[in-house]
Amino acid sequence: MTDPVRIGVVGAGAIAQLAHLPVLSMMRGISLAAVCDNDRPKARALADRFSVPDVYTDIEDLIENEDLQAIVVATPNHLHEPHVLSAIAAGVDVLVERPVSLSAKGAERIVNAAARAGRKVIVANNHRFRSDVQALAGFLRGGELGKLTGIRAGAYHHRRPEQGWRQRRVEAGGGSFFDYGLPLLDLALWLSDYPDPVRVSAHMERGAGKNSVEDAMLVQLHCSSGAVYNFDVSGAYVGEEERWWFETLSTRGSTRLAPLRVVKELHGRPTDVSPRGAAARESAFIQSYRAELAHFLAVITGTAEYEAPTDQITLHRIVEAIYKSADEGREIRL
Repeated sequence: MTDPVRIGVVGAGAIAQLAHLPVLSMMRGISLAAVCDNDRPKARALADRFSVPDVYTDIEDLIENEDLQAIVVATPNHLHEPHVLSAIAAGVDVLVERPVSLSAKGAERIVNAAARAGRKVIVANNHRFRSDVQALAGFLRGGELGKLTGIRAGAYHHRRPEQGWRQRRVEAGGGSFFDYGLPLLDLALWLSDYPDPVRVSAHMERGAGKNSVEDAMLVQLHCSSGAVYNFDVSGAYVGEEERWWFETLSTRGSTRLAPLRVVKELHGRPTDVSPRGAAARESAFIQSYRAELAHFLAVITGTAEYEAPTDQITLHRIVEAIYKSADEGREIRL
């Protein structure tokens, strides 16, 4: 019988509490070895809650003292790159929460370091693993709806009371777009097989202060395929209900998520061809993380093919162009 894979979780914030630790603690083939966070009492409380034996406050001590095969990095954004590079240098595979880095050059450093060391790095773009997204991908990639011409996506969220590193651009990387737009951008590009970006224009509403993050962002991205993507995100939405949407437009059909709806032109008329599967027993959020972590386990045990996250270099080049466009008030060509 194969021994379970020993995994450590670095960062004891919300995503670790809501997704990583609950899912990993219930997975077969996994042994949760340790929780690492600079807040020891919080780390100890979480470790006790999920029956994790050890606690650390420094990632270097974790990877030196524990016989780990992999770690999950869920620390603040600006720490992702150094923590991933430390794990790679120690011979440990990594699942890192997005963003993999705050820059395209940082993403490239990680890809190159992992290749030299023969390690595996997976970026936690959990939307890719949603069951409805997997079904949507089948329609788009199979050519059933014709040529993809555009994607319209957005997220409106109420203002969060928390402050700290998320309010400082140098540490967070950005505000509402980094939080809500980046995963939508990755999903749009992934569903269309990451076409080459051509030009981008963006407008943002920023809070007071030179280093403050943006409250809202509007983005239009043109790609070499001819498709145009539009993103509209806000982290300071004043409204009764928060909103999230994702829609695709093709020459012979359209789709939208949450819930999944697919309309296809048949005999000259729009026809609903949406899959009629059973209702999910768990939220799309938890389901996506469960599938993502199962894929991570399969990759590090060699039962699933590993793909280096080179697409994240392209993603961050686009993100950098988006912020340059918003900062300078002009269209940027890539």
